[in-house]
Amino acid sequence: MRRILLLACALTAAACTAAPDLKQALQVTDLVTGWYDAGIVDGKNKLVPSASFRLRNTSDSRINGAALNIVFRFAGSSEEHDSIFVQRVPFEGNETQPVTVRSQTGYTGDPPQSRADMLKHSDFRDMEVVIFVRQSASQWVELHRAPVERQLLTR
Repeated sequence: MRRILLLACALTAAACTAAPDLKQALQVTDLVTGWYDAGIVDGKNKLVPSASFRLRNTSDSRINGAALNIVFRFAGSSEEHDSIFVQRVPFEGNETQPVTVRSQTGYTGDPPQSRADMLKHSDFRDMEVVIFVRQSASQWVELHRAPVERQLLTR
């Protein structure tokens, strides 16, 4: 009887272990942002905001995977341009493989305007990327925020 009671206590303690504070446990590394050249769509040059990064677990807590919500917002406002949900990003050791997300919508320009000139146009609005993370049924946590650089990305 005593063994059963000890086993039940051990299982209860393991089940009640607090989930790690993801804001403290995870770090965004190798972040590259810019405007991906999406080619010619409907006869127009198209650029879309893009972000590529890794997540690194800097804590002693074990994290198997995380869900991500990456939001592209217009700089200086809360106006959302687009968001991309990534259901699960697995960890290999303490780090993930690179995660690359691109919006489906962006800016278009009539040829012969070059894509580089599109980034200099007076109507061009800068954006920022906001990376939210959660594990299981936890609340979304803002992990990182960065400007989308005015650079042309081809990969």
